Amino acid sequence: MSNVSEKTLCCLPLRRGPSSPAGDRTLSEPIDVARPFRLDGKVAIVTGASSGFGARFARTLHAAGAKPVLAARRADRLEALARELPGATAAPCDVTSDRDLERLVEVTLERHGRIDLLVNNAGTTDPMPAEQESPDHFRRIIDIDLNAQYALTHLVGQVMIGQKSGNVINVASIAGLVSATPVKMASYCAAKGAVVNLTRELAVQWARKGIRVNAIAPAWFPTEMTGEMFKSDKSVAWIEANTPLGRGGREHELDGALLFLASDASSYVTGQTIVVDGGWTAR
Repeated sequence: MSNVSEKTLCCLPLRRGPSSPAGDRTLSEPIDVARPFRLDGKVAIVTGASSGFGARFARTLHAAGAKPVLAARRADRLEALARELPGATAAPCDVTSDRDLERLVEVTLERHGRIDLLVNNAGTTDPMPAEQESPDHFRRIIDIDLNAQYALTHLVGQVMIGQKSGNVINVASIAGLVSATPVKMASYCAAKGAVVNLTRELAVQWARKGIRVNAIAPAWFPTEMTGEMFKSDKSVAWIEANTPLGRGGREHELDGALLFLASDASSYVTGQTIVVDGGWTAR
């Protein structure tokens, strides 16, 4: 458009509405703003789906028309959630086991024949000062929060490359963008920072193969993993004092970012991390 002169633009023909004697088409068709966010028939693997963000993500994707494949270690919780979501599949899985990840992909393909979306949500943390965190503990957190994400994405990515289409959403954290101290968790921060940049790298590597890769970075939300923090008046006061919006996140407040990235609404977005933090990182 930069090479088109203002004079030329003024001379371009306009589509005339039905009231115009020379036209039989409206100036524009009605816009269905909800339609791009639909996921009808899309097959979506969600890890860490037995609780917290994962369970909410599965419900949200299902509500938009997707067929979730629910992955986590706690089979009873997955089966209960699958009963709640018609068409969902429970696929018990330890994300640190390569064989379990292979079986997860196999089960999904056996059931649906394709994989349209992967939500890498499974993760953990165990806060402690760095001087007390052993290298073995550090490696364990990295293995769950980073290596397992890559291992599953590697497997699913090959399927998506074969399909020439696919979408990966990694769950990062504001702890991958800024320091988490006074909550001391060096391993978690390292893993989530790596997830942010892994997202960029895979997005660029796979962009011409029809695959988009993005991430969501939440701030402090009440989940099973952060439950103890939200039971402490002191911790809640700290969150409220340091969040420009004055509170922690609410369960539904990741739905919009998830559906945007999962759907055609973000068809021209890749390599990005959407931060949902009440303004925390803007300070």
